[in-house]
Amino acid sequence: MSDTVREQTTNSSPRKILITSALPYANGPIHLGHLVEYIQTDIWARFQKMRGHQCTYVCADDAHGTPIMLRAQSEGITPETLIERSSKEHQADFAGFHIGFDHYHSTNSPENEELAGYIYTQLKEKGHISRKTIKQFYDPQKEMFLPDRFIKGTCPKCKADDQYGDNCEVCGATYSPTELLNPKSVVSGATPVEKETDHLFFELAHFEEMLKNWTHQGHLQSQIANKLDEWFESGLRGWDISRDAPYFGFQIPGEKDKYFYVWLDAPVGYMASFKAYCEKSGLHFDDYWAADSEAELYHFIGKDIIYFHALFWPAMLAGAGFRTPDAIYAHGFLTVDGQKMSKSRGTFIMAKTYLDHLNPEYLRYYFAAKLTSRIDDIDLNLEDFAQRVNSDLVGKVVNIASRCAGFVVKKFDGKLATSWTAEAQSIYDGFANEAEMIAELYEKREYGQAMREIMALADRANEYIAETAPWVLAKEEGKEKELHESVSVGINLFRILMTYLAPVIPDTANKAKQFLNLSEWHWSDVATPLMGHEINKFKALLTRVEMEQIEKMVDDSKQTLAAASSDAALQASKPAADFDPLAEEITIDDFAKIDLRVAKIINAETVPEANKLLKLTLDIGFEKRQVFAGIKSAYEPEQLIGKMTVMVANLKPRKMRFGLSEGMVLAAGPGGKDLFVLSPDEGAQPGMRVK
Repeated sequence: MSDTVREQTTNSSPRKILITSALPYANGPIHLGHLVEYIQTDIWARFQKMRGHQCTYVCADDAHGTPIMLRAQSEGITPETLIERSSKEHQADFAGFHIGFDHYHSTNSPENEELAGYIYTQLKEKGHISRKTIKQFYDPQKEMFLPDRFIKGTCPKCKADDQYGDNCEVCGATYSPTELLNPKSVVSGATPVEKETDHLFFELAHFEEMLKNWTHQGHLQSQIANKLDEWFESGLRGWDISRDAPYFGFQIPGEKDKYFYVWLDAPVGYMASFKAYCEKSGLHFDDYWAADSEAELYHFIGKDIIYFHALFWPAMLAGAGFRTPDAIYAHGFLTVDGQKMSKSRGTFIMAKTYLDHLNPEYLRYYFAAKLTSRIDDIDLNLEDFAQRVNSDLVGKVVNIASRCAGFVVKKFDGKLATSWTAEAQSIYDGFANEAEMIAELYEKREYGQAMREIMALADRANEYIAETAPWVLAKEEGKEKELHESVSVGINLFRILMTYLAPVIPDTANKAKQFLNLSEWHWSDVATPLMGHEINKFKALLTRVEMEQIEKMVDDSKQTLAAASSDAALQASKPAADFDPLAEEITIDDFAKIDLRVAKIINAETVPEANKLLKLTLDIGFEKRQVFAGIKSAYEPEQLIGKMTVMVANLKPRKMRFGLSEGMVLAAGPGGKDLFVLSPDEGAQPGMRVK
């Protein structure tokens, strides 16, 4: 296989293509930010299949690592039970959005263990693995070495508190966990101690020249290739590929109590998933992964994991005697309404929550209309989302079929015209001749431009129908031929548009296929119009998006996230005397869901029907909230008015017989008169987030 990306032509002979998306981590649900990637990849895979290529799309759950182990422990289940449950949930979410994997697997599989072990052994035999004694933080309570992200403390550069052990989110500095000031274990809260341990390293520097060439031979977007040059300038260092027990993963061959770091076996999961697929499909693994393979291999990933895929992964493959990818396509992140996805605003939307309210084809189309071949972030503007779907898909494309189908069925027994004028043929050819241009845009992942071209054709189709006015022709004597031509051309133009859109809105395309009485969608079929063809009665393919649906989805996202954090919030705010050292532990992920905000008490009053409650009106900057707090034994209402306090802002509202409580005020103490509302430091303002 050549080290350069092969030239692709849109009318070439059938190609053998293997496509992957990054593996979702088995420790959490799928959200809309994840779906940018899977929808982008699925569109490309469906397009390649429509073009007649032998295209295989595989994926898997990334199922190893310390977070999986700790979460399983906190739930009192085995890691295997946790990842099996997660896999079912992930696959249900993906199926809901019509992500058409040919095979979905797990990194915790015999195929992955075999391949990861083989690659490691090959690298070791060729001298690319070294052993070094390092100092690492160790949790003396949990008796385990701590990954970087399981240590928090004060940044050694800017002195910001509550920063992870590998980088500071305030100043952007990177550092070793041992440089962190006032370090604490996220797992137990204990102060970690330094402890020596032997680790295994993959010597990435052995592949420096190979990678310098590979990264600039068209396998990566230019922005990515240029960014990677910074790594070469500072010199490539050995990559720590081992972790100490306890750890959920594969034991390293020939080692005791040493496990593969999750990022070693995660990309091998691409190979493992495909190998499992080969067993059931009859494809041959070596045809796609051997060093001299002529098949094509493409990875779609997020820009945050490019270093693993563009440096470590090709070096591992080359060092073990396998082929390297033809291309790695990175994409940007998702924002909602111009801002980072927010749990408190309800814009951190889970896949399942979206599916409870909206058609997945809407999101597939909207993402397609925004996606390019670059790594720019894309924004989901919820008002624009509704307007664009309603205007483009419902108002332009589906409208063509609905305007013409009734005349074909009622006037011509459902049969399209057997011939038409040269003018009509010219209109049809104008649409069909755009097939290769639109195909090239799909091939280059310029989906946004492709959607604009398709909608321009839809505008032309609607103009044609408006000009020929079949509803007028139907009322005139002797105009049956003109009417038949008008609606037959309209239906044929609709068929071309649906062919072009089928990779993006596959479910709608399937419904259109039934309406048009077709068996398959093939890209090349647009060259020949449907003449004398019988269609079926038209049924609505899509309905309009209503803002009320979107608003309900956003509200439910707030409630879902609040409900998930409510138990943790209650436990965190218990008075000290009620603390139970044997209570079920929560993880840092659970605690991070709690949105603590500074609040100003602008009114307080007694609740006659309740002995312990005060009714508080809180100003949290962007809105006012009503909260019922059980602090009447310690405070008179007038004592609280004007005080600053801290509240749980994303607790699910609770209906009580005296009103709705929209959060929780934090207080501490044994109870009775010794109960103290927590107050922030001087200078805090309503709405500030408490960290």
